[in-house]
Amino acid sequence: MSILSRRGLLAGAGACALAAGCNNGLSGRGADTIDARVAATLNHLYSTYPGTADLRDKSAGQLVMPLITEAGFGIGGSYGRGALMVNGAPIDYYSATQASIGFQIGAQQYTHVLFFMTNEALFDFRNSPGWAAGADIEYAVNDRGGNVSAETTTSLSPVIAVVFGQAGLIAGASIEGTKYTRIIP
Repeated sequence: MSILSRRGLLAGAGACALAAGCNNGLSGRGADTIDARVAATLNHLYSTYPGTADLRDKSAGQLVMPLITEAGFGIGGSYGRGALMVNGAPIDYYSATQASIGFQIGAQQYTHVLFFMTNEALFDFRNSPGWAAGADIEYAVNDRGGNVSAETTTSLSPVIAVVFGQAGLIAGASIEGTKYTRIIP
């Protein structure tokens, strides 16, 4: 094994250890803990960005990820756990994972909510063995300002993402390439 691949392996292991140490709901593994975090996240979202209530009202369901931790040093990754809400109640629980490689250093935490705007999009999500967020997701708001506009709430996009609550040392947060897998908490 060359020195560069050892360094890459060590950097990736360090990033994973850092992400694991940031407590993404791993210590309180139960559904009650996830439900409480999801409720607090939705309360914060709707009070901070009131226009997102229109998205909620028009959507078939929402996937709420209260805390995603991302870390990287050349090789990076992210992890979080959340719940799929339909008609205001949690019906399934999911983990979100993402791996990355490239010029990156640091760590951050953020929150995101996926609004499934059609029953078909929700059905496809629930019936896939592991759904990956792609380029077809429309982003509605982020912490750098902006409000949800009428254009967003009348969008034809099947999935709208709201990423907020960013804190840390990596600039920006994207959920593109994130894989969601159903879990039993």
